[in-house]
Amino acid sequence: MSSHDQTPTRPERFEDTTLPPIPDVGLLESDIASVQLSQHRTKLSTHRTGLSEHRTDLSEYRTDLSTNRTEMSMRRTGMSFQRTRMSADRTLMSVIRTALSLIGFGFTIFQVFSKARDAGILNIGTAAPSNFGMALVMLGVLLLLVGIVYHINFMRTIRAQREAMVQHGLVHGESAYPVSYTLLTACALLLIGLYAIVTMVFDVARG
Repeated sequence: MSSHDQTPTRPERFEDTTLPPIPDVGLLESDIASVQLSQHRTKLSTHRTGLSEHRTDLSEYRTDLSTNRTEMSMRRTGMSFQRTRMSADRTLMSVIRTALSLIGFGFTIFQVFSKARDAGILNIGTAAPSNFGMALVMLGVLLLLVGIVYHINFMRTIRAQREAMVQHGLVHGESAYPVSYTLLTACALLLIGLYAIVTMVFDVARG
């Protein structure tokens, strides 16, 4: 544990707040009066020194508190980058769900109408239903591609900003950015969507 992680100890209250009494030298000889006044000034000086040391202790205590607050602020700012990264992953998850729905529905529609037409169950003279299914798949792939490109550009910007702030000592860079499994899933789904498009194109060509 570093020194910044420890709670600073508040200095004890300064108890000696009573000023030394002023000596009565009205009826004393000048030499004795001078000595007593000199002793009184010494006591006042000692009292001021005690107050000054106490103020110094309080100042150091406030400095330690300020340093701790700055440390906590830097850590909160560093964690905010992690929260931003997780928020970007959640946004990409929404894109994946939408793209998966489009690709799944489109491929299903394409296969159902193609197989029904080949089996003679439906007498469809045009390929409009199959084309509609293919269009849904292409739309899902396009949406997923745009989401991946946006996610990568956004994360590169956040990472560069974080590294710049770490170099200037504004935030802590102790926690590294983990691998985005959401991005890997999106790339895998993109390959599946492209494979589905290729399969449908070859199916149409054979038909």
